[in-house]
Amino acid sequence: MPETQTDLVTAFDQLPLADAVLQAVRDVGYETPSPIQARSIPHLLEGRDLLGLAQTGTGKTAAFALPMLSRIDVHNRETQALVLCPTRELAIQVAEACQRYARFMDKFHVLPIYGGQDMRGQLRGLHRGAQIVVGTPGRVMDHLRRGSLKLDNLKTVVLDEADEMLRMGFVDDIEWILDHTPKERQTALFSATMPPAIRRIASTHLKDPVSVEIRAKTATVDTITQKVWMVSGLHKLDALTRILEVEDFDAMIIFVRTRSATVELAEKLEARGFSAAALNGDMSQGLREKMIDRLKKGSLDILIATDVAARGLDVERMSHVVNYDIPNDTEAYVHRIGRTGRAGRQGTAILFASPRERRMLRAIEHATRQKIEPMRLPSLRDVRDTRIKNFKEQISLIIGKEELEPYREVVEEMIQEQAISMEDAAAALCYLAQRERPFPDANDNTPEPPMWQERERRPRGDDRDDPRNQGKKRYRISVGREHGVSPGEIVGAIANEGGISGKDIGHIRLFDQFSTVYLPEDLAPEVISTLSESRIRNQTLEMREWKDNRPRGDRGGYRNDRPRRRFDNSRGDRGERGDRGERRRSYSDRGDRRGNRDRDNNGNR
Repeated sequence: MPETQTDLVTAFDQLPLADAVLQAVRDVGYETPSPIQARSIPHLLEGRDLLGLAQTGTGKTAAFALPMLSRIDVHNRETQALVLCPTRELAIQVAEACQRYARFMDKFHVLPIYGGQDMRGQLRGLHRGAQIVVGTPGRVMDHLRRGSLKLDNLKTVVLDEADEMLRMGFVDDIEWILDHTPKERQTALFSATMPPAIRRIASTHLKDPVSVEIRAKTATVDTITQKVWMVSGLHKLDALTRILEVEDFDAMIIFVRTRSATVELAEKLEARGFSAAALNGDMSQGLREKMIDRLKKGSLDILIATDVAARGLDVERMSHVVNYDIPNDTEAYVHRIGRTGRAGRQGTAILFASPRERRMLRAIEHATRQKIEPMRLPSLRDVRDTRIKNFKEQISLIIGKEELEPYREVVEEMIQEQAISMEDAAAALCYLAQRERPFPDANDNTPEPPMWQERERRPRGDDRDDPRNQGKKRYRISVGREHGVSPGEIVGAIANEGGISGKDIGHIRLFDQFSTVYLPEDLAPEVISTLSESRIRNQTLEMREWKDNRPRGDRGGYRNDRPRRRFDNSRGDRGERGDRGERRRSYSDRGDRRGNRDRDNNGNR
């Protein structure tokens, strides 16, 4: 279908979104839709089925959430839209985005449902009513079987990150869920890749879909050093303050998402002694030009800006860009950091990202063709040392340039009158000079931890000899090689349904009719119960503690259940061999063969 009309969309105001949704979009600070949004939203508002092919970080969530919200009847509390996501983290993010875009819609409710969360809370939420339900396939199936999730009035189904769901083994679950939805519905499928299984689902469950493909742009930024601080422990403002104290920068632009955030952050930085000002779309052109002129001349060092406000900004002394809020798409990131490192000059780009934003971080790395290295947050001792160094330099500069004789006489009189030492007098003057910004405690030398450490390769010895399995207990699950399961699917199911961190999942061994996995020995009974009822490839896990304590090498009576190979969770799934040696691939191995190499233990890419 030709898309010339949608290509002309350059502002959200041009889209026929509901007034309340447009108001929220303006309030959030979005002005220009991304390509996937501009091309998808008009078709989805018309009720068309849609097949969207776009990489992570292109703005897919808003592409389906905004039209979905515009078509919601807030006076009807029954579920009208269902969004399926591969992981609990993504389900939470989508639900939060829907809530943010619906802030001006009275009586609207969105409910995330996923494994590892108290079922009773979800049951209460479903009983109260939610117009939009966002969930992982396993938990959605649980509620459909219970009858707690009713889809009689469902208007829209969205499959978000469909290829990820397939790689995690949810293909049968997705088919089952779609078969239990009304035939007359709108279906939108978004995926980064298009393997055969995705095309099969699209051809089976989508009716005359519009295809929208956005090819991700890549850009090399060889003159820019990129760093990331994974938000943890300290508040972002405290972390930013430490960086500004220690980092050697000339001028800096700090990007935030909203206009209100520019003013708020500028005021807080000014209160902490930095020369900072806000730059946003509410400013007149004259005030904007005046502020940029101050930045160029050096009377202003830090600008806090939104993406739109910073367009066309080119300041030669701009040495640093800080992404205080991670951008919504990779193109915005490339444009942001392009404010530094121009004309062959070196620049530095610092990104703040939360653990839940690791998917976007990887998309940014792909877009810039660079690995973004984790940075060590400066400790309080680093801040203290830097302040003292700068203070000493200021004193040396004054001694070399200023006439100090009148002040020397005052100091000499004070020493004679009060019988104090020269050192005490100098220390008191230092105190007066730094009273507003005292030096931090010299005894605090604790730096913030770096992002995350690479896992060491595990030894190839027996599982029980591996120190990484210490503190873990071995469990048996009733799904194995004969069911076509892969270790990656087991990791994904346990992480999502049990709420267990990937780093807490130990070795996995595949047998013909079952598998074993090392999990924390202090698992709560309700978690074990939840995992026991979970399903992989339509097979109930029936998880229970492993009771086999036979000596090593004693495999008698288990000829059909001996493992074909050992899976090391730190190295990813590399496929398995059947009885005749042929290489068998699960959905985890099809399509994008890099999938499992790039996936962490939570099943995220």
